[in-house]
Amino acid sequence: MSKTYAGPRLRRLREERQLSQAALARLLEISPSYLNQMEHDSRPLTVPVLLRLTETFGVDPGFFSERDTTRLVADLRDVLAEEVTAARVSPSDLAELASRQPAVAEVLLGLGRRNQSLTERLDQLRPRDGTGHDVTSRGPHEEIREFFYRRQNYLHEVDLAAEELAAEAGVRPGEVRQALAARLTERHGVRIASDAEEMHRYDPARRVLHLSPTMRPGQQAFRMATQLALLEHDRLLGSQASEDYEEGSPTWSLARIGVANHFAGALILPYRAFHSAAEEVRYDIERLTDRFGVGYETVCHRLSTLQRPRLRGVPFSFVRVDRAGNMSKRQSATGFHFSRAGGTCPLWNVYEAFSSPGRIHVQLAEMPDGHRYLWTARTVHRHRGGWGEPGKTFAVGLGCEIRHADRLVYSDGLDLGNNAAATPIGMGCRICERVACPQRAAPPLGRQLAVDENSTTFVPYPVEPEGHRGV
Repeated sequence: MSKTYAGPRLRRLREERQLSQAALARLLEISPSYLNQMEHDSRPLTVPVLLRLTETFGVDPGFFSERDTTRLVADLRDVLAEEVTAARVSPSDLAELASRQPAVAEVLLGLGRRNQSLTERLDQLRPRDGTGHDVTSRGPHEEIREFFYRRQNYLHEVDLAAEELAAEAGVRPGEVRQALAARLTERHGVRIASDAEEMHRYDPARRVLHLSPTMRPGQQAFRMATQLALLEHDRLLGSQASEDYEEGSPTWSLARIGVANHFAGALILPYRAFHSAAEEVRYDIERLTDRFGVGYETVCHRLSTLQRPRLRGVPFSFVRVDRAGNMSKRQSATGFHFSRAGGTCPLWNVYEAFSSPGRIHVQLAEMPDGHRYLWTARTVHRHRGGWGEPGKTFAVGLGCEIRHADRLVYSDGLDLGNNAAATPIGMGCRICERVACPQRAAPPLGRQLAVDENSTTFVPYPVEPEGHRGV
């Protein structure tokens, strides 16, 4: 059994309870010097002490376990890339900071993001030369993606409220639309009309929910569920959005819509029933779409939210991209890091999906830090109908850490223990450490290019060895 060193967390717990070392030592029936050694990681937490701590403070034993800092370290490297490079801070230094002083790491991360935001706002104020608006600026929609990313894509109160409503309304596979339409009509006097030119539009004065006849049944059910969230849980949606944003601001309103959409997904796919079915079919996405009568993307998104305490599913990362590499959705319940620095990795199978539309692609992928993931990717297509009408095509990716992969049907036949079988991918060329990658689209930040007019290399941006200072 490995030893548990959790000095910073033990010290933080004591300080939050406003206890001295002597007072806590008395409660734990140990000497103050022994407690001092544990707080400074000179001694590990013993099982008897751990049991007394959980009984005294009512915390879960997992509070003191080794925490996965992958996401925090990756965020620090991304947001503080230039500062980290200039100060020659190593990945191991960042990992130690995230592990031993997570609160300090979060403060630095927050400062870095505020610095980025201010820089982007200042850039918007500069005169333009006709090339147009700076599309890399961080806008409200990017803020909403961060809102869910910080919560690991799970809102506990919202999920519980949606499941309770699903039970009241009699939501069952194959009868979702009928149950939701009945709830809207009987409880709120809302009539459903299939005549909207837009995808959907709600008329609060006449209490009519207009839905486009081109929408699939699953899409119609989702819109009904979203409207129920807005009608029945207005206060809950507002309180969730107010945790991060000022009430009445555009970002607050977008956050409310995002929370309402989360509620809708939890209403048409109630947690316990969906979690049980997912475990039963080993997370076979196509079988789940057939069983619940919803689309591929809806199932993937719901799978990425199954993080209810004591009833967790596989922690997934979810992403949606277009052919140009634009990432319109990204949510994660894992340590997988989505780059905010612009661009993603072309070796990632989410882009390969466009080459064979409609087919599920499976990939074992390894990040530069050695973490490996199992990714599935497939295209989804949307069309309003009618000749000549433009459609939308995306690739939807769903991935989990390799330690969970055997729970998925997509791992069958794969050699999960063979590191060489994994495709090396990165977080985006600007901050990726794989300097020898032949697919690299930009030179790595902080590395000096090796320029030689007498030779060429297969690697597009060869760099000088670490520590090289040039002439």
